[in-house]
Amino acid sequence: MQATSLYQPVQERLDGVVDGLKQMANQRFPLLSQLLDHVFSAPGKRMRPAITLLTSNFNPHDETLTETMATAVEMLHIATLIHDDTVDDSALRRGRATVSNLWGNNAAVLVGDYIFAASATFVCETGNVRVIKRFAETIMELSSGELQEMSDIFNPNQTMEQYFDRIYHKTASLFTTASESGAVLSGLSESYVGSLRDYGYNLGMAFQIVDDILDFDGTEQEIGKPVGSDLAHGILTLPALKAMERYPNENGISELFKHPNDEALLRRAVDMAQDTSILNECYDVARDFCGKAQSSLMSLPKNPSRDSLEEIIAYVTTRRV
Repeated sequence: MQATSLYQPVQERLDGVVDGLKQMANQRFPLLSQLLDHVFSAPGKRMRPAITLLTSNFNPHDETLTETMATAVEMLHIATLIHDDTVDDSALRRGRATVSNLWGNNAAVLVGDYIFAASATFVCETGNVRVIKRFAETIMELSSGELQEMSDIFNPNQTMEQYFDRIYHKTASLFTTASESGAVLSGLSESYVGSLRDYGYNLGMAFQIVDDILDFDGTEQEIGKPVGSDLAHGILTLPALKAMERYPNENGISELFKHPNDEALLRRAVDMAQDTSILNECYDVARDFCGKAQSSLMSLPKNPSRDSLEEIIAYVTTRRV
């Protein structure tokens, strides 16, 4: 199943958000236009803005506000990807050349900053101080998550708690904001806002865990980068942590982190993390978060948007990209 097929109740509104992003590429000088056209025309799941629109569909409201918020959410996501690719020196994202690859790091940082700032202006147009504050907090959380990851590069002494904290900041924080903001801007009760916030948090955690599993369980064609790429860059994710937990005295991961350029150690470490039973354990963790996301929807009235939110949960643990 394609992610985009899940958004049927809000597909027309989501298409409007995407078209609006593409129109933003019409800027007053060519370089900025080229940069924005490259990043806004890239194919993507559009899951985060779709969630903002879906979570707003439980109450009649001014849809201009939630579409504006959905645009800001997607812009923030795109800006973080540009900066991540620049920091990681990535040549490709999903098989497509990155901004830093085509135009250099300086241009990538600046266009990322431009989109960050533009996303903030969109949120301000909602006029909702609560949402504006939450959006600013999310930018801080995303940045701190990346800094957490950088500070632990090639550090084998990390805990599961540190990992879960990091992936909340790196990924689940924006899912949380996407779902909470749709609920707040549509005027839902605090009880429903809390339920949808929990949905976004748990879905985001599961989404990142599956991303980390696919780094070992996917193919290079599916994930758009070499298998085991995170481990090669000194990043400990759930499969590697589970492997180290299972083999505390004899594991290639600690050895690899002492000798990061040793290809034989990398192959051994990746093989350990690719153990089927370890990957199954990791999928169980993702499914547990998905179960919590499902439970959080139970108090909400049944409608097509709730059905889509439930289908997104099922998609997250079965996707291959």
